[in-house]
Amino acid sequence: MKKILMVCLGNICRSPLAQGILESKVNANTVFVDSAGTAAYHVGNLPDKRSIDVAKKYGINITNQSARKFTVKDFDTFDVIYAMDASNYQNIIALARNAEDKQKVKMILNESQPNENNSVPDPYYGGNQGFENVYKMLDEACEVIAKKYQN
Repeated sequence: MKKILMVCLGNICRSPLAQGILESKVNANTVFVDSAGTAAYHVGNLPDKRSIDVAKKYGINITNQSARKFTVKDFDTFDVIYAMDASNYQNIIALARNAEDKQKVKMILNESQPNENNSVPDPYYGGNQGFENVYKMLDEACEVIAKKYQN
């Protein structure tokens, strides 16, 4: 089974959406998806209501998710770790113990926009349109990821 982790800052906006979107595109028997945050601001909380709402709009339920903090142990558990932005990427890499850990970490939008190292903007302080835009970016990237890991 392929294990994929989505990581953003607080694990309530972008990474829960990425988790839900990818889960909707893969076979749960062959691909396991989870999410985490590099900061512990929202540990135990549900995703942001706006993330829940935009996911629901597209037929995805993310209300079973609970925010958690990324830990070094995640390098052992997951095959691929997708960072939502450059800051998250650096925070994850800073915890890497070796080259093998570092190789697992990727910028998620490089899947749909190869080698551009673009960030998924954090919609937290914006309005609903920001969540819609983030959904579309993540949906595009997750489509590529699903094709890559779905056997």
